[in-house]
This record gives sequence, structure tokens and C-alpha cells, in this order.
Amino acid sequence: MTFPFRLYMVTDQKACLGRDFFWVLEEAIKGGVDLVQIREKELLERDFITKAQRTIDICAKYNVPLIVNDSLSVAEAVNADGVHIGQSDSSMDIAKELLGENFPVGLSIGKLHQLESSDASKAWYYGISPVFSTPTKTDTITEWGLEGIQSIKRMTDKPLVAIGNIKIDNAKQVIEAGADCLAVVSAICSAQSPEKAAASIRNEIEKAI
Repeated sequence: MTFPFRLYMVTDQKACLGRDFFWVLEEAIKGGVDLVQIREKELLERDFITKAQRTIDICAKYNVPLIVNDSLSVAEAVNADGVHIGQSDSSMDIAKELLGENFPVGLSIGKLHQLESSDASKAWYYGISPVFSTPTKTDTITEWGLEGIQSIKRMTDKPLVAIGNIKIDNAKQVIEAGADCLAVVSAICSAQSPEKAAASIRNEIEKAI
């Protein structure tokens, strides 16, 4: 699969602030989200599969691909369009063995030396995390910042998905620094209008490309 995507929504049930998860999802897609990653750390696998299935059905209405975070079995069960793994999650080789050599697998990059790994060479894209520190993810080491994105852009031709406290105010700068796509959690999920928030971020992206 090629990587033409610009606005990547990472779901977060808590960030939806008690509102219906699927309403937030659909509103965000209407606003311009063109790739979705479902991330569920606390659900049992059967519940994760049920939620992922309904999510992929909504995404399919708008021709938006769905990536499953970390769980290879859930990705396989719902016939997801891709899976995303971190450095401490499932290995790239196991993902490829289970899901197929050509199955799209995104990989989190937290340090520059991780670009030299065999896993990195097989990645569909790199998730550059976090660009800016964020309360939604507390196990990170490196805060890349704009200079970090510029550095990694010079070192690879892989698509770069920037994540970590991305919002309307910094979206344009992050794209101009070299990111190909912005992954957003709270700035969309917690917005009063997820549709308007997604549209505003999308507009900033378009200004930068």
C-alpha cells in the first residue's frame, strides 16, 4: 500500500470525554481524517475485536483505511488495512509471518539508532513519537521537536507520521519540518466539534504542502 495520507486519527476512548466513540470517529472522518488507528490498551481481545469491527465498518463507508495498534490477532480478525507496532511490541518478523510479507506495518521510532534495525527496513511508515511531550503517552524517552523531524527526514525516504501533542497551532510547522502526515489524538477526540477540529488541522496541513 502506498502512503498518500495526511491526517491520521488515533482513537482514544477516554479522550472522547464520555461522548459516543463512534460519533466522534465519524465526525472526524467527515472533517478530513484520511487514516484511522484504533488503540485499545484495556479491552479484552473479544471486546477489542467487536469495537474494531464496527470501527472498520464506519471507516469503509468513507474509504478510510483502519490500522490496529499493536494487536496482530485483532488486525487479522477484522481484516484491517494495517497494524502499528512500537519498539517493545510485537516484532516486525512476527507481524509479517502472521499477517503476510506484504501486510502494511507501521513502526514507532523513538531514537535515531532504531532506523538501522531490520524491523525499520521493513516498515510501511515511521511513527515519530513524540514530536512534543504529551500526557496521553508517558513511556517515551525522546521528544523529537521540529529539529528532530528535520534530522530524521534527512536520513530516510520512509513516510514520517508525526505524533505527540499535535494540534491546530503547530500542525503547519510540523509538516514544514518534514512530516508527511500528522497523527492526532486529543486535539480531535476531545474537541467540541471533532469535525471542525479535523477540518482546521487539515487546512493547516494543506497550507504547508
